[in-house]
Amino acid sequence: MAGLKVNSLRRKQVAAAVRAIPTEKDFVWDGQDEDDRPLNKAEMLTGMAAAKKRGRPVGSGNKEQVSVRFDQDVLAAFRAAGPGWQTRMNAALKDWLKTHSPA
Repeated sequence: MAGLKVNSLRRKQVAAAVRAIPTEKDFVWDGQDEDDRPLNKAEMLTGMAAAKKRGRPVGSGNKEQVSVRFDQDVLAAFRAAGPGWQTRMNAALKDWLKTHSPA
């Protein structure tokens, strides 16, 4: 194949060669390009903290996920109001409970 470079080192030989490199020579910054500069400890911790904040936000802990079947017209009415329809539906049910018995 064109451009494919293969060497004759075996896996154990490569591992031994990598282990033989002194740790202080893992990376040497030439001082030219700031993007190539290794991070200091504070920068590394900041980046790690930011990476942990990805994904879905943590819930409040007082809600429970359930599967409920509603009539299509009821869902259409709440969804038609736009984003936040589930929160509005929850508020409507809470309001209804103030004046009615759940049983």
